[in-house]
Amino acid sequence: MKAVCWQGTKHVEVQKVPDPQILNPRDIIVKITSTAICGSDLHLFDGVIPAMQKGDILGHEFMGEVVELGPHVKNLRVGDKVVVPFNISCGHCFFCHRQEYSLCDNSNPKPELAEKIYGHGASGLFGYSHMYGGYAGGQAEYARVPFGDVGPLKVPTDMDDEKVLFLSDIFPTGYMAAANCNIQMGDTVAVWGCGPVGLFAIESAYLLGAERVIAIDHVPERLQMAKNVCKAEVLNYEEVDVLDELNILTGGRGPDACIDAVGLEAHGTDLYSKYETAKMSVKMATDRPIALRQAIQACRKGGTVSIPGVYGGFLDKVPLGAAFAKGLTFRMGQTHVRKYMEALLEHIVQGDVDPSFLITHRINIEDAPDAYKTFLDKKDNCIKVVIKNH
Repeated sequence: MKAVCWQGTKHVEVQKVPDPQILNPRDIIVKITSTAICGSDLHLFDGVIPAMQKGDILGHEFMGEVVELGPHVKNLRVGDKVVVPFNISCGHCFFCHRQEYSLCDNSNPKPELAEKIYGHGASGLFGYSHMYGGYAGGQAEYARVPFGDVGPLKVPTDMDDEKVLFLSDIFPTGYMAAANCNIQMGDTVAVWGCGPVGLFAIESAYLLGAERVIAIDHVPERLQMAKNVCKAEVLNYEEVDVLDELNILTGGRGPDACIDAVGLEAHGTDLYSKYETAKMSVKMATDRPIALRQAIQACRKGGTVSIPGVYGGFLDKVPLGAAFAKGLTFRMGQTHVRKYMEALLEHIVQGDVDPSFLITHRINIEDAPDAYKTFLDKKDNCIKVVIKNH
């Protein structure tokens, strides 16, 4: 089959690789009809996530048709149309019973590195380094899905892939980011980053009762989509002082909740940002927490900072003193995708949200290497790339 394979920093290729096989009784094989390039795939492309190996198949947002079942999978049939969560969960451990699927104890066969760095291992992830299990990803024609009786969500066969594909990651990720804010009716929420997760965080904040959402970015087409489609007020951080503007817009109190949907490769305009970019380029820093610093500074006293953006290492100059003095609550982590899929599917079926609004590029798998560069460089008004195998 064809697959998008990581070859090194800023180098991916479409290669012919062996078809996946059933290895365990709870596996399924999915013939992939649609898959996507995620913003977090760009961290792999940029070489800032450790434990990648040449030839690893990328991709953790995918869906398709079940074509083979392990003998212990009883809740699916060959021919079912399924969306697959990006994290892999056993369904039976302490964490899965609490619906904390991204913390599953049994799906990562290689937890040693994560245990050494983070204290404990997390769940396995599709196509996201050997620290998260080394599983082949979904930017391919077929994928093996371990614990296929737990994660995949069966969806109606007549539903357009584009409406349900993002249940695999970015819609639940944006939703969990907003849910973590404990939004009360009338709240103001600020969102850093108007990429796909940020846009879904905006949509979800309104679904959960926010009165105002203020979105921060610098890419014109992303700000335009946040304003025109998601109905957010927008701030271009290259044109205004974000902290001053948020204070003015909230009467000096600050947003009730702040969502950092940017993560470890944030950009900024001040000297700190340039200093951190230089440090990261020579491997003297693991992350650029520019958006996180602003979120902590901006958030009102007693408010919540929610972090769906990916961080990987040890953060420098994070103002924990400000967070302590203001009594902030922090919520973060990989999304427990399976927990949210059915409720969000219902929102899609009811017409509350059409997730396809952010797709700007539809390509064949052969064009994936060029699409990675286009997405990374934010060229051609690129916000979301979907790879279609049909």
